[in-house]
Amino acid sequence: MALKKYSSYAQIDNDLEILKTEREIHYQRILLSIDKTKESFLPSKTVSFISDLYHKATSGILGTILKIAIPFAFNWFINRKRGD
Repeated sequence: MALKKYSSYAQIDNDLEILKTEREIHYQRILLSIDKTKESFLPSKTVSFISDLYHKATSGILGTILKIAIPFAFNWFINRKRGD
């Protein structure tokens, strides 16, 4: 990196202000990425995603059939005789 020569204090102040602003931008980017990471791990997001997936899967004719068939299959699996 080449050394920069300044002819006045105003140029130095200007470069320091630019560096301070760049530092603040990088700091805010880090805070934003931390907030996004926190939001991705919140259980409310996961629960709402599962809820939306359930509603999409159980809508329509196929969903109605699944709502009826799954309890019957579950009960059959639990109540089946073992060893025969």
